[in-house]
Amino acid sequence: MISPTELLWALTGLILTIGGTFIEAFIATPLWTWTEHGYQLYSLGVTSQIGAVLLIGCLGGKNAGVLSQIAYLVLGLTWFPVFAQGGGMGYIQEPSFGYLLGFVPGAWVCGSLAFKLPSRLESLAFSCLCGLLCIHLTGLGYLIVCHSLNWFSTPAMPFWDAVWRYSLSPLPGQLAVVCAATVLAFTLRRVMFY
Repeated sequence: MISPTELLWALTGLILTIGGTFIEAFIATPLWTWTEHGYQLYSLGVTSQIGAVLLIGCLGGKNAGVLSQIAYLVLGLTWFPVFAQGGGMGYIQEPSFGYLLGFVPGAWVCGSLAFKLPSRLESLAFSCLCGLLCIHLTGLGYLIVCHSLNWFSTPAMPFWDAVWRYSLSPLPGQLAVVCAATVLAFTLRRVMFY
């Protein structure tokens, strides 16, 4: 049974995931390198979406994380434009959909580990990395199955190009987002006496 607190975290996770879909992740130059013009922002080439998925797992636990991501998928598949390129049932035939499916096991693994291990920065980082690994393994599995069945709606991109585009190319930026989500989760758990 899901508690009211978990429902609140799930709603928060849903909102953060939707918002993170449309917010590009940036990194700022270190404080000591600021000039008279201020700081510089550099794009990480990814959105904040994965950070939201993992943050909710770390703060709300596995049930809240899974519920928020299932709600996100249901909203997107019922024509609410919450996915990066819109929504609707046709999105199932997009190569990136497997990674969206991976949000569910990713949030579950992250939430499970975050509350089984001691609440330390290293433990939360491990939880988030395991969640990110789940997302990528699910996405890669989806790519393999759909590519072998020639099921994608767009013209077939060579398999290794799809792996590069959806897994390898965004990975450095996603690792930076994982670091930010870990530090934020650690800080919020301290503030909320978790």
